[in-house]
Amino acid sequence: MKIAGLTGGIGSGKSTVARLFGELGVHWVDADDVAREVVEPGTPALARIAEHFGEEILTPEGALDRAQLRGIVFQEPEERVWLESLLHPIIRDELIRQLNPENYQLPYVLLVSPLLLETDQHELVDRIFVIDVPKDVQLERTMARDTNSREQVERIIAAQMSREDRLARADEVIDNDRPLDDVTRQVRELHERLLVDFG
Repeated sequence: MKIAGLTGGIGSGKSTVARLFGELGVHWVDADDVAREVVEPGTPALARIAEHFGEEILTPEGALDRAQLRGIVFQEPEERVWLESLLHPIIRDELIRQLNPENYQLPYVLLVSPLLLETDQHELVDRIFVIDVPKDVQLERTMARDTNSREQVERIIAAQMSREDRLARADEVIDNDRPLDDVTRQVRELHERLLVDFG
């Protein structure tokens, strides 16, 4: 079984495109979901985070206060480095476990990850698919979806790999600045090619 990596900047539509692949019967593992799982209450990673940042990084229920953590790591680069050095190996190990070929029937599975290219997750995949949208679309979609300010979203975009660098590393590009019917067609055509290539 092969693994295709699906990535794109914040607000590029990774979840939408993954669902389109899902409608074609493709299974996917979402690195964002895994990143949430590894810091659930009771996990060793959450205990280390609370020890490092203090108990105020937790909600009254004992869960991670993501908004507060995001505010810290995007303003203090050394804290972001610390957090990534803790979480990225844990996330990678869990991704490997979930991507086990015995779990899937199709010739390929998707690894959906916003940090596919920024971390060593790209080493897990056989092909790299980049979802591309202009920066103004990223800003518009993310501010509509989340409670982040424009400034916060711009900081997140700046912390991610540049659009140009992502595109330079892509084996395939999905243009998601188009109507849904067109994006659906792009995904279907790519899926059909992959069934031949990976079959």
